[in-house]
Amino acid sequence: MKLYRPTGFKELELVRDSGWRAWPPRLKDQPIFYPVTSFAYAEKIARDWNSVLPAPDNLGFVTEFDISDVMAAKYPVQVAGGREHSELWVPAEELDAFNQGIVGLIRPVAAYRSGEKVALETVWNMDG
Repeated sequence: MKLYRPTGFKELELVRDSGWRAWPPRLKDQPIFYPVTSFAYAEKIARDWNSVLPAPDNLGFVTEFDISDVMAAKYPVQVAGGREHSELWVPAEELDAFNQGIVGLIRPVAAYRSGEKVALETVWNMDG
């Protein structure tokens, strides 16, 4: 199953530090990890929420990754507000196991600054 995750710069750095293979542990006020099922939904969050924070945190990214069918079956798709807003709800304490179900690498695929799309390469070193 292909999933998408809108994220800010700091979280993306932690993903990079994992070798692009795992999502970092949730913070204490984040009991659930929410990957989403469509690029459009992830883009909306990255663009309209993440990228409009005060500088220097005014960057939002869309990542995509695949998880195994076995792992996907553990977390039924949930609809949050409208059918175009579908996501998986992974309890924070299950994130390590969820990460084991990632197939391949987590890939940054789009970037936004202050609500505008920007070239990914201009804000993220793809080699790092």
